[in-house]
Amino acid sequence: MNQAPILTVTLNPALDISTGTAKVEPDIKLRCDAPVVDPGGGGINVSRAISIVGGQSTAFVALGGTTGRRIAELLEAGGLDWREMRAPGETRQSLAVMDRDSKLQYRFVMPGPQWQSADVGKSVAHILQAVQSDGLVVLSGSNPPGVPDDYAALLSARLATRGAGLIVDTSGAALRAVASGGHRFALLRMDREEAEGLAGRPLAERADTARFAASLVAAGAAQSVIVARGGDGNIIAAPEGAWHAEAAKVEVVSKVGAGDSFVAGFALGRARGLATPDALGMGAAMASATCMTPATELCRAADVERLFAARVVTPI
Repeated sequence: MNQAPILTVTLNPALDISTGTAKVEPDIKLRCDAPVVDPGGGGINVSRAISIVGGQSTAFVALGGTTGRRIAELLEAGGLDWREMRAPGETRQSLAVMDRDSKLQYRFVMPGPQWQSADVGKSVAHILQAVQSDGLVVLSGSNPPGVPDDYAALLSARLATRGAGLIVDTSGAALRAVASGGHRFALLRMDREEAEGLAGRPLAERADTARFAASLVAAGAAQSVIVARGGDGNIIAAPEGAWHAEAAKVEVVSKVGAGDSFVAGFALGRARGLATPDALGMGAAMASATCMTPATELCRAADVERLFAARVVTPI
């Protein structure tokens, strides 16, 4: 199937380690299961999910130290097309532990190496070399320490000269720095709590969320804005209208990677020329499919196909 090129960007990747134990308790040695190790970070997960459903992307990743080399080995083993920038320090690790007694998952995430302004400039130059005209660039995940909060705006301005659209999935100070408008990203995604923080009020109803997302579009924050409402699905405001995609009713095993899988589905849908509501439905299907898998495993292609066929997307 034809698709436009997709470049994913992971400035702060992590070696994701997941395991389980009978019960998480303080002050004692916790005997854990054999660990499962995956290359992680927002953009990497987006590329992994795209590959699972037969799409193509190139992953741009900043790697450093022995942990970085381990991630490089995993990317090669996974058959991903990827390009590396040397990070200024050791790549971080993250740990997810499933408490089998309570069925709760505990996630420990490290900060990553400290970047300098020269590293920031180098990353933009590398991305501009890797991007293809009329493609999509997905900037997903946290910024490493030292990277300015408005990095997405800086990158978007440079990508405009290449005719590439930027999809931004970030949070915290980085989200606040770019949500005020004027950047015209192809897409800005956030979750309900983040949207309510920006709005300064609860967004209890779907219509409230749709109006807030539309206000960000009107302010020029992005051409389209998606707000994830968790179990209540996803809402998009776009120039041609607003839609809600239901979250499929599936048994939730682990939510790790669900947001990244959503971004992967939406980006791939748009790259394949799907209309906005269908691309939204593809994102919802991939997110729900990822919730069905354990630990850091992402979606399964058969589940995505089934859930996409049964998608429920309605105009607001």
